[in-house]
Amino acid sequence: MKGLEGKVAIVTGGASGIGAAACRRFVAEGCRVSIGDINASAAQALAEELGAAAIAIPFDAGDVASVADLVAGTVKHFGRLDFLYNNAALMSNEIIRRDTNPVDIDFELWDLVMRVNLRGYLAGCKYALPHMLKAGKGSIVLTASGSGLLGDISNIAYGASKAAIMSVGRYIAAQYGKQGIRCNSINPGLIRTEGGMKNVYGPMVDIMARNTLTPRLGHAADIGAMAVYLCSEDAEFITGQAICVDGGMLSHMPYYSDLMNQGIQWDTPPG
Repeated sequence: MKGLEGKVAIVTGGASGIGAAACRRFVAEGCRVSIGDINASAAQALAEELGAAAIAIPFDAGDVASVADLVAGTVKHFGRLDFLYNNAALMSNEIIRRDTNPVDIDFELWDLVMRVNLRGYLAGCKYALPHMLKAGKGSIVLTASGSGLLGDISNIAYGASKAAIMSVGRYIAAQYGKQGIRCNSINPGLIRTEGGMKNVYGPMVDIMARNTLTPRLGHAADIGAMAVYLCSEDAEFITGQAICVDGGMLSHMPYYSDLMNQGIQWDTPPG
């Protein structure tokens, strides 16, 4: 990919899953990367794996001061900041189980999800943008979700936070585009990371696989590759977009999986 050699990226939630895949791809493309994660030991282990091109900085997306320190520490170590991949989010099984519907959800959980998933992303942008503006160029990528595009039977706070993330991305793209800053969101489909397998399992996997148009479900590297691409000069005319990397899950009619499950094709003759 063009324009990545020697550049510096921050990846939040970078120690595992999609974040770790993005870190590995950034380094493979010639970038240096700052791994921000609440799991300090996992972040350090990944930094050691990646060598001198990576550093680990303990970070909590729910703490604005911690976000500021992540950006400042990155710039202090590498001397610049070119890319921000906001990827950290609350995805623990305990949180997901409590994130239900408007009647049953408690406001404490709602506020926690918004603080980490949404305010944490805004804080990352707030503190990263001045460095990019100083350089006259930069790219911000946000992990959103198909849950922010469509309604579901649960996880109202998560879905609302992801919808808001896409809006934030469009505002940043509009407000800073003429100053050389691009901002895009990625909506992953069912990505089989270690953490994701704790939330989507059993019959749910088969149901979601039937609604995925590709032969396989998603890998963390699929999303990491898109994040890095959106930072590259190959994507310099792409901004303000929410891009679905979901194996076609959201591109078909709602009855698709039922028809496929029954073995019905449009060219099947009646009777």
